[in-house]
Amino acid sequence: MIEQTRGSEQTEGVEQPKGLEQAKIDSNEIAQGKHSSKSPRRLVALSLIGGAVVALALVILSGIKTRVQANTTLVKATDQAAVLTVSVVYPESGAPANELVLPGNAQAFTDTPIYARTSGYLKKWYFDIGAPVKQGQLLAEIDTPEIDRQVQQALADLQTAQANYNLAQTTAARWESLLKTDSVSKQETDQALSNMKAMQATVDSNTANVHRLEEMQSFEKVYAPFDGVITARNTDVGALITAGASPGTGSGATGGNPAARELFHMAALHTIRVFVAVPEGYTRAAVNGATVTLTTDANPGRIFHGTLVRNSNAIDPASRTLLVEVDVVNADGKLLPGAYVSVHLKVSGQAHSVTVPATTLLFRTEGLRVGVVRNGQAQLIPIQIGRDYGSRVEILSGLALTDEVILDPVDSLISGTPVKVSGVPTVTGRPTVAPGK
Repeated sequence: MIEQTRGSEQTEGVEQPKGLEQAKIDSNEIAQGKHSSKSPRRLVALSLIGGAVVALALVILSGIKTRVQANTTLVKATDQAAVLTVSVVYPESGAPANELVLPGNAQAFTDTPIYARTSGYLKKWYFDIGAPVKQGQLLAEIDTPEIDRQVQQALADLQTAQANYNLAQTTAARWESLLKTDSVSKQETDQALSNMKAMQATVDSNTANVHRLEEMQSFEKVYAPFDGVITARNTDVGALITAGASPGTGSGATGGNPAARELFHMAALHTIRVFVAVPEGYTRAAVNGATVTLTTDANPGRIFHGTLVRNSNAIDPASRTLLVEVDVVNADGKLLPGAYVSVHLKVSGQAHSVTVPATTLLFRTEGLRVGVVRNGQAQLIPIQIGRDYGSRVEILSGLALTDEVILDPVDSLISGTPVKVSGVPTVTGRPTVAPGK
């Protein structure tokens, strides 16, 4: 083995021939050429794979981003849809009130139904509806044969009682004359005198009964109780008449006769009473003795003048108004009972007010409210209402000119509800620039 090693070392140390050395060089170059031809293909393949991976990653990232954006948009739209969109207006400044126009109810100064005070059958009537009558004029006659017979009977009873009294009086006088001569006893004389007095009482009783029946008989004729106009006639010739008044018109809680029927209805039109409900905020204008002007649709262009004569001195808790009465002289009869009257009250010194559309009002059990937008939320504000102009109402307190008042609020609106204002707030229906914008 040592010898072989040495031999190999001697072989390595000996210079090899040039042909062999050139052959080794060529084989190395061929090997390197084969290796160099495979490297570009591998690089291209790796580049293609890498590009596909990158493209796939970009597609995935793009899809995720699109979905995230769509989800964000949906959430945002949902949140926006959850916020109530409202339209708002600004209150309009109300001019100082110089005149207050209120609806009034015209009534006759005296208005009364006329009933019969005796029973029978209607014999004749003399006036129909619309007829003017004077106090004491005969309106109708009632045929009462029963009363007539009762009067005759009462007169006969009175005559009998009078005859008995005359006899008792004569007897008593005789007994008094005989007593002076002691022809009769004192007891007998006293008895005769007592009998005379009893007969006198019977005469008085029968006289009173005759007078009562004569009064009942006098009610056969129905007379006008005052100057006025017949506004209703509810009977006719031959109708059965029952004495008394209908239920609810008697003097007691259960007074009245269910069978009774009103014969006539009369109204005195020389003066008309007009009753007006004045809002609580304007009660200072309801001064007794104040001059008032009135207008009616039935008399266009004509102005009636009246005087405020009295008021109830109490606020109605239901309507928060003061009831006042205005008397109007109605000499020509142009102002009719039951007519709708516009009463013009002069007012002064009232506080400045604002007006808003009537569609902004919310009617709640706790009172009138309006919704205003503050800091992106709806707030329900209590208000005090003044005059009603139809499409607009006057607000005496609770609102400022800068408040954004919600138009047509939903009934379910409560304080603290998030809201979004749609468009630009308006004043009296005209677009305007909101304060601070």
